[in-house]
Amino acid sequence: MWLVSKLSQDHTHSPFTAHPAPRPSQTLYRPSRASLAPARQPPRPLHLQRRSSPGRRSGPPRCSRLQSAARRPPGHRAAAVVAVTAVTAARARAARQGGHPPGGEPPPGWRGAPGGAFPRSAPAAACATPAAHAVFIVQVLAPLSSRRGGIFRRLGVLLHGSRPAAPPLPRRPLAQQDAAAFAPHGLQPARASQARRRACAALVSWRTSETGAGRAVTQMALSESVTTCLSPAVHYVICELGFEKKDTYDINNIVSENGEICWQAITDRVCYLESGQSVDYIKSIRSLGPVCESVNLHFKSLTKDQFVAQYALWFQWTNYTELFLEVFDVLQHTQTTEIALGLMKLTSHLERALGDVYLLIGKDCPFLLKDLLASEELTVIFGQAVMNVLRVFVGSPYGLNLRNVLWHGFASPQEIPVKYCAMLLFLTAGLGQLLQTYLLQTKCVLIHRPYVTLISLEELNIFPDLSHETLSLAEELVKLSSFVLKTMLPFWIAALTAFKQGRYADCMILLLPQLEAGLRLIFTATNKCPNRLLTAESSAVYTTFDEMLAKQLNNEEINQLPLVLEEPTMEFLWDFLNHQEGPRIRDHLSHGEINLKAFPREVANQMVAFAVTLLCRFSDEDMVAFKEHVVIKPLMNCASCYRSRFHPISLLKKQVLECMKSIHLWSELPIVPEEQVQAIKGFPFVLYTSIHKRFEGNAEASTFVLKTAEILSQLQQYMPQNCYSPDDPVNSDQTDRLLIELCNMHICTLYSPRSVLEILVVLRKISTQCHQVSEQVIASIELRYKQWINKTLRSRQRHNYLRMLNSIKFLSPVLRLILTLITLELVNIHLVYKKNPFDYQQYLKSLLEKLDISEIMFYRQHSNNYIEVHPSHQNTCQGLFKFARSLSSPHLLKEFQSSPGLI
Repeated sequence: MWLVSKLSQDHTHSPFTAHPAPRPSQTLYRPSRASLAPARQPPRPLHLQRRSSPGRRSGPPRCSRLQSAARRPPGHRAAAVVAVTAVTAARARAARQGGHPPGGEPPPGWRGAPGGAFPRSAPAAACATPAAHAVFIVQVLAPLSSRRGGIFRRLGVLLHGSRPAAPPLPRRPLAQQDAAAFAPHGLQPARASQARRRACAALVSWRTSETGAGRAVTQMALSESVTTCLSPAVHYVICELGFEKKDTYDINNIVSENGEICWQAITDRVCYLESGQSVDYIKSIRSLGPVCESVNLHFKSLTKDQFVAQYALWFQWTNYTELFLEVFDVLQHTQTTEIALGLMKLTSHLERALGDVYLLIGKDCPFLLKDLLASEELTVIFGQAVMNVLRVFVGSPYGLNLRNVLWHGFASPQEIPVKYCAMLLFLTAGLGQLLQTYLLQTKCVLIHRPYVTLISLEELNIFPDLSHETLSLAEELVKLSSFVLKTMLPFWIAALTAFKQGRYADCMILLLPQLEAGLRLIFTATNKCPNRLLTAESSAVYTTFDEMLAKQLNNEEINQLPLVLEEPTMEFLWDFLNHQEGPRIRDHLSHGEINLKAFPREVANQMVAFAVTLLCRFSDEDMVAFKEHVVIKPLMNCASCYRSRFHPISLLKKQVLECMKSIHLWSELPIVPEEQVQAIKGFPFVLYTSIHKRFEGNAEASTFVLKTAEILSQLQQYMPQNCYSPDDPVNSDQTDRLLIELCNMHICTLYSPRSVLEILVVLRKISTQCHQVSEQVIASIELRYKQWINKTLRSRQRHNYLRMLNSIKFLSPVLRLILTLITLELVNIHLVYKKNPFDYQQYLKSLLEKLDISEIMFYRQHSNNYIEVHPSHQNTCQGLFKFARSLSSPHLLKEFQSSPGLI
């Protein structure tokens, strides 16, 4: 067990400030084996204790719990070391002050030993006060003790008071221990000792109450206790590593008077591992720190006109020069929230511009920034050394990774140094200079991809328009809701302010990462994994929207977040963020695919309103007045009854209804007067003057009605009541009511299995074919009617036109029948999941055959040919019903598969 001697003195300064290095006499201690025996006398003062085991040589101890922990996975090892040190230090202090330490009386026989290592910035990354450090340790790190042995078991000993014996461990030098423990975290062994001392100095100042650490922690709200979402190693890399070198760097070495950038001076500052190929990100960040500071001071020394004159030309390759000039303005004011906003906008549009450059010689642009920066295409254009510089700042989880840390809501405004924003602005201009040289040499032309346009905005109108009163209440809710991490409060206020000012893109860029951060807070609480609230190390993935909205966790346990948020909220999040045919706002914004100057207010209004509902839901019980407010309650009602609009199930419903409306327009199409038809010689059919005229006095029509009634009678048990009458199976109004009723039925869309999605793809294609047929009928009839009136049709064209009119009186009810069959399949779509693999494959194969039939029978490339059936079917009615009947073979209509007497 480890204790702290001199370092356990009170520290009143902030853990973010530099701590004085401890004196050589300050050592760490551990108990002897005799410590497990009952106490016979009070322990001697720590500085007077000597080794009690005879025959042991002086020097480092033979065994160490921390040395054993160094062999375990680094993500758990570093966390446990911090926690053990903090709790042990509290016990040491309590023993010296005469009190009872948490977990029981201190055992006798403690002896000294060199201390263990842990990440330098652990206290700074955890909390801003000693008490908050303790909250962080127990809430975030203590749960690890139940899953690991060794040092994690000792953490449980400290917290709960038991002292199980442990066998001695083999000797391991401290230098090897430091190297093994912190190399994966990017910390150099030489800095491990200093990091250990600084963390101890901050953590031991935690005063433990008599009730114990656990009870004190549980009484504090999680959103109040968390002061950073950056893990210790990530916090160290972003907030401290680049400031360790205090030397100044002459800006004239990297930029000339006319603004020309010397890339050689920058790339020389990048360090590499011993292999010479991989970048040493820790050394590179430390080395580039003074360069970034010089660039920042250089930009601050320029006026806006000087900056435009020197650099504006080099931003034209991004196709958004104004944005980068705005970032320069932000650098002059150094407001933390605006710096973070400018950096998010800069990185997203830099990625977009690099994608355009990639397409100069590549084909399919990578979706992820890290893959784009590692591509051979960009290496050919800019050079490997330049791409390594970029990866130090963005795109690599081993570097600063500024883009991901900000866009995923991990970094608070004060945690992003201004100089990194200035450096990325500077590098963007330098890339423009390199690109111009490449384009002149190759005589290529850079083509910019068009922006993504958000269409069908009427589909996004869920919440009412937000009034000024609603936004004022939202500002109050932000300050009170437990959904908001207090360190992120400036982002929320800035987002609401941007919405009021009409800067809707800025509002979304600020708000979406905070929605992710708030949901991550709920996710970690409901799934009992508070350690995942922080950024992951480079060897693990972040906890992002993708994982939070998934059905299962990485350990295959059920995700509890959907149960807390409930289905409407989950469907809203999937619609706006994940579904491929939805707006996917976060993806489009973070990858620079949307024109920020034309971002629609309708989308921002929906997201802000949705955020307000989350603020209300995750607030204290005494906030009822807010929830029942006259402007808030309508928002809560809209959120509680939301249904997915962009899931394939919802889109198929929409297709069916649109096709139904298209077919309904046939009744308004112009028809050739009957007397003109009778004047046509050689026309073999009787033409009905109304497409929807009832089928009477015709044998073919009677057969049509009987077979339609027979098919629908088999399906009646699956239909809603009072929506179908067998007396009139081809009644268009009755069929329309049935389709509307079926499409209004709720079908679960969350976590649809792959088999269901595959069936939906085929059904949507069949529905699309039906809609194309309807649209082609409308276009063909209107065109041919005009030509008939103008007498521009040849004899054969007139006969084809009349045949088309004769056929569509059967086509209209058959198309409605097909839509009915599709919709009934949709309503029962989840029965597919219960099929065994063989039956499922047969079912899918059957549907694919029906799709082929629909394409052969109905789709005609040339509008001058009327819609006709497959040539092998001479009878129009028989041909149309061949397709309708073939569609009726899936699991709802098995009766038809064994009825050879039918068609």
